[in-house]
Amino acid sequence: MNTEEFRIRGKEMVDYICEFVDSLPDKRVTPNVEPGYLSKLLPDHAPHDPEPWEAIMADVESKIIPGMTHWQHPRFHAYFPSGNCYPSILGDMLSDGLGCIGFSWVASPACTELETIVLDWFGKAIGLPKHFLTLEEGSKGGGVMQGSASECILVVMLAARANAIKRLKNQHPNVDDAVLLSKLIAYCSKEAHSSVEKAAMISFVKMRVLQPDEKASLRGETLKRAMEEDEEAGRVPFFVSTTLGTTSCCSFDAIEEIGRVCRRFPAVWMHVDAAYAGSSFICPELKPLLAGIEYADSFNTNPNKWLLTNFDCSTLWVRDRFLLTSSLVVDPLYLQHMHDSKTIDYRHWGVALSRRFRSLKLWFVLRSYGISGLQEYIRCHCRLAKYFESLVLKDGRFDVTNDVKMGLVCFRLRGTEGQTENEINELNKKLLTNINGSGKLHMVPASVHDKYIIRFCVAAPNPTQEDMDYAWDIITEFATELLEITDKNAELANMSDALIKKRKDTLAYKRSFFVRMVSDPKIYNPAIVKSAPPVQQRPVERERQMSQTAPSTNNNSSWISWPLAFFFQSTDHDNGSNASDLAIRFRHLDTMVRLKNPSQGRRGSGSPSPERDASRSPRGLSPTMYRKHNASPTKN
Repeated sequence: MNTEEFRIRGKEMVDYICEFVDSLPDKRVTPNVEPGYLSKLLPDHAPHDPEPWEAIMADVESKIIPGMTHWQHPRFHAYFPSGNCYPSILGDMLSDGLGCIGFSWVASPACTELETIVLDWFGKAIGLPKHFLTLEEGSKGGGVMQGSASECILVVMLAARANAIKRLKNQHPNVDDAVLLSKLIAYCSKEAHSSVEKAAMISFVKMRVLQPDEKASLRGETLKRAMEEDEEAGRVPFFVSTTLGTTSCCSFDAIEEIGRVCRRFPAVWMHVDAAYAGSSFICPELKPLLAGIEYADSFNTNPNKWLLTNFDCSTLWVRDRFLLTSSLVVDPLYLQHMHDSKTIDYRHWGVALSRRFRSLKLWFVLRSYGISGLQEYIRCHCRLAKYFESLVLKDGRFDVTNDVKMGLVCFRLRGTEGQTENEINELNKKLLTNINGSGKLHMVPASVHDKYIIRFCVAAPNPTQEDMDYAWDIITEFATELLEITDKNAELANMSDALIKKRKDTLAYKRSFFVRMVSDPKIYNPAIVKSAPPVQQRPVERERQMSQTAPSTNNNSSWISWPLAFFFQSTDHDNGSNASDLAIRFRHLDTMVRLKNPSQGRRGSGSPSPERDASRSPRGLSPTMYRKHNASPTKN
């Protein structure tokens, strides 16, 4: 591609980007593809020969765009905003066109110096103390751009670690550095970003995660107790990471309390991570949330989240830049230059050596919008978040679970009466899954105090109240559908439980009825009693009164229960009596049945059973009765 074709293609690309941005509302916010979809559409090797530009762009449209999650979509409410605007895009375009690698001042003086100036501009707008600004008289601090907040936290933890080991080495010069390293311990809240824990893993230091209060805020007293416990155990506190605007629910740690605690311990580095909320402090009404920043040793925020500047653009300020750079300096001869003693070389401020000209896009944004324009942008997000909160609060089925101070609203379905916390969590999980699966909205969950919540972030560059209404309509529509299904399932489950219980109860009753019928202790045949323990006299007397035909027994007889089949087939052959009528009383039925001896004929008018005459048909006999029936001699 030569210059002339680039002019053409560049203009076409600008048009393509504009059309793409304008058409976003008509697209799904999330793609409808499965993992591995792209490998099936593209060749497994790079082309050997050049391909026409038209073919490349056709593949972008047919293969790449369908697999995109659209972070600038008005229905995108996940994570935090991904800043973007046309001045920022043009700034990145110019940076890429200039193609400089600004790792040192001499490598590109303008790249280095513009970064220093822009960081001072932004730091002043936020309201940072003067000791964080590079160009302030007497300041040892300064600002630098990193690729992400994760990088910011990592480099300041490395600096804090190096400073702590140096101090311990002065106190214990004969102790190995590895032993000293094993004593170090860092602290953060349970609500801190996962990058803090990852930084501790990379730095090979212990990390103690502390429980926040009911508002998800880390308090000074909690930190103080933990640090005192660790000191008593022989560990050395060296780093505390705090958060202003946590990822899960945009809560704010009590950095003023924490700062006072950190000052009581020697050489503890206090960092403030304000990746999302930090940009909002350009608004005077939000500056009180920054109270306590004077205690901090470092502070970071991301313009690529909430200041309309596209990724990557994360800003970091430190109180003492020499503590930072001394822990990261590697200075080979080929990187040295004659001005390094009086200039800033940003290669010493981070992990990477090579650096893009990132300050251009932030410079473009600050100048194109001005502080007043950026303040209005942030206020718009905050205002719409409060409006969305009001919609949630009007619906009694939902709870708002965070203190809405910025552009994030956390909410959840309350669930129905009698549901457990796990069941309510599952209910909200189903709701979010259904909404995201539709492609109409995109949100993500979080867990705060072990409760599953749904995060709704105002994220689009130009959001409107209509976008909030639309989002709430979608949420309530899916919630209504889910609750109706849940209620029906619960009703069916209750009915099913009731039917099962009824069947069990009925079966149990029938079994009990039969057992009592065939095992009534008042039913006995004295003829087969060989030996019996003594029984009370009164039941025997009552039985004799009610059944005059029942054979008598001595007072030492006991009641013996036998299956009815025995009584239906039994005879009195043992005592040789022909008068073998047996009277059976069913105590629970208030019924008496007189059984006839089989020798007197099976087809008599009396029925041996209160329900049916089982002897009339072999089908009506139990297996025992059936066998005895077939074994009986033929009657005359």
